[in-house]
Amino acid sequence: MSDAIFEEISGYIQKGKAKDIVIAVQKALDEGIAAADILEKGLISGMNIIGGKFKNGEVFVPEVLVAARAMNHASVVLKPALAKDGIEPLGKAIICTVKGDLHDIGKNLVKMMIEGNGIETIDLGVDVPVEKVVDTVKESDAKVLCLSALLTTTMLAQKDVIEGLKNAGLRDKVKVMIGGAPVTQSFADEIGADAYTPDAASAAEVCRAFY
Repeated sequence: MSDAIFEEISGYIQKGKAKDIVIAVQKALDEGIAAADILEKGLISGMNIIGGKFKNGEVFVPEVLVAARAMNHASVVLKPALAKDGIEPLGKAIICTVKGDLHDIGKNLVKMMIEGNGIETIDLGVDVPVEKVVDTVKESDAKVLCLSALLTTTMLAQKDVIEGLKNAGLRDKVKVMIGGAPVTQSFADEIGADAYTPDAASAAEVCRAFY
């Protein structure tokens, strides 16, 4: 019976049915299904399927955003149950668009996909100076730092952040992931980033693997 509920929840996530997902999650909780199982086998499973379709070009940004919104609605219902069961998020990740860059759609997509994989995010926003990123790494217990740059002129700010972390003696504290339209694997290698991902779904997979 529980497998059918997980499939139902996963399906509602994929279709972005926010109202239906809330009812389904509450129903699963009322039937005594573990909150962690609902999260993993229902919600995260659904987000992963959407992520895979997004990578393959079967769905596009609007569908991912709608799925992520449904995920957020479901999370509101599920969080108290997870907390009651003592289930903590996998960990924390810091995310931002680097100094000089005001683009946020890519960053927001990655944030939603990461949160959909059970990782809490600290979103610093856009046009974020190196010092603010370094201070946040220092003050938080985040294991991953995600840096977005959508312009060739702001890509080098990703390098500046890595240099700032080194100068502060914090480079080993976090895994640095970079992305954005002009960013490449060779650039990631050149500046010493730990990972480059070409899309939000891949970013979520890599981020999760770091925990």
